[in-house]
Amino acid sequence: MKNHRKKRSSKSGLPPGTPVHIGEQKLEIMSLRALIYSEHAFQEFQTDRVDEIVPLATNPTNKWITVQGIHHIEGLQQLGAAFGLHPLVVEDIVNTDQRPKIEDYGDYLFIVLKAVSRHDQGHSLMVEQVSLIVGGNFVLCFLEGNDDPFVSLRERLRSEKGRLRKTGSDYLTYAHLDTIVDQYFPLLEKIGEDIEELENRLIAQADRESLRTLHQFKREMILLRKAIWPLREVLSHLERGESPLIQSSTHIYLRDVYDHTIQLIETTETYRDMLGGMMDIYLTSLSNKLNETMKVLTVIATIFIPLTFIVGVYGMNFKVMPELEWPWGYPLVMGVMLFLAIGMLWSFRRKHWI
Repeated sequence: MKNHRKKRSSKSGLPPGTPVHIGEQKLEIMSLRALIYSEHAFQEFQTDRVDEIVPLATNPTNKWITVQGIHHIEGLQQLGAAFGLHPLVVEDIVNTDQRPKIEDYGDYLFIVLKAVSRHDQGHSLMVEQVSLIVGGNFVLCFLEGNDDPFVSLRERLRSEKGRLRKTGSDYLTYAHLDTIVDQYFPLLEKIGEDIEELENRLIAQADRESLRTLHQFKREMILLRKAIWPLREVLSHLERGESPLIQSSTHIYLRDVYDHTIQLIETTETYRDMLGGMMDIYLTSLSNKLNETMKVLTVIATIFIPLTFIVGVYGMNFKVMPELEWPWGYPLVMGVMLFLAIGMLWSFRRKHWI
């Protein structure tokens, strides 16, 4: 399938609350998965029809509904109407250029996150928007494409072990946040290893490929910083307990995720400082390489200055010159030139100039 990316300019002139998909269309059709659960009961089904999910809006049981393929505007509007979502929320869901944020609409919370992963080939990062709607007994999760970062969370919910089946939507929301934050750690660890490898390569030999890789890492850190830094505000709002949808028993878990986010921010800033220092290393390495080259050229030029003088003297077209008729003149001049070259090289090495 060919991806077509829409930009913000496509919304120009439209009234507020008009949903326009901004980003890449990663799926042909919209897919919906519903998990209805309680402590001792569990039900799951998947469909591509929104009208099969709409009746769940009035179901009092806890439920987690995942929507993949947010380009289907009509389906999202139908789902939003069933769960009482504000048109501005639907508009933000289909706009994948949102920064991580949280908005309190009273009956529900709207949370935007960024899931970052690395492609199998190359070092480029893939950033996808994850939107969560948290109500009293439901969590709506909106994903851009097939990549689902919550597969392990879904497996935990299917089993009767742990707290997920015994708690409400607030704890399930914490589990979503914790899953997203935890996925940053192995990514940053791999980036850290690559940065250390690049640093060793720059010290050994600074070339254009190293510079290209350095700029690519700097772009990646900018992406990660934009995805991670706003998370602190989101988690701080949830952890302070400003919403009645978040139970007091969940605050301690949210505080733990907040601490992990601070660690991610510190790690990101450390890597950014390292990359800034590596640019200095690259420029210093280039300067040292240039100095070495200029040193060699200067030594060669210095050696050839007296030799050029001697050759110039005996290259003059005068008929009367003392050594022109002398049989040993040519060997003597060549010997003197060789002696001068060797003597100057020995002198330069003795003074540690070369």
